[in-house]
Amino acid sequence: MGHRPAAAGLRRLADSRLLGGRLLDAGCGTGEHALLAAAHGADAVGVDLSPRAIGQARQKAAQRGLSVRFETADTLNLGQLGVSFEVVIDSGLFHVFDDEPRARYVTSLALVLQPGGTCYLLCFSDRQPGTMGPRRVRQDEITQAFSDGWAVIDIVAETFAINRGSAAATAQAWLATIRRL
Repeated sequence: MGHRPAAAGLRRLADSRLLGGRLLDAGCGTGEHALLAAAHGADAVGVDLSPRAIGQARQKAAQRGLSVRFETADTLNLGQLGVSFEVVIDSGLFHVFDDEPRARYVTSLALVLQPGGTCYLLCFSDRQPGTMGPRRVRQDEITQAFSDGWAVIDIVAETFAINRGSAAATAQAWLATIRRL
């Protein structure tokens, strides 16, 4: 089971105590960011469509002695969780959606993020050269997607750790801080 380190931007948020309270990691994969938040005191839940990834996340939580609820769930239908959150992390999910599913995803987030809550969104950036990998996202696409019922507080340049075969590499990203109104 490969250990992919938490994104540096999200690690800084955790170290600044911004990843606390009831927290959802949407599209958590093998759980690294939910586990990071839990290690910093958050009551964390991680959801992903992949049962295999959720199994690996549960294994990591057990190995590290961390209490995190991991569920196989559709991020386009988060209302099914029946829980609301103060913080949502999205590391690498937003940019996989085309326009229509992207709008459904933002609506789904709105159903579970409390008013006044914060979404930290880390996505591939249009600053990344070439065409390999996920769709590039422009800053204005983020502000448009989160225009109704949200306030985009900040969008800063960041990087993603990516795996290229056996070599670790980075890709250009945006880290957006978005508040639910």
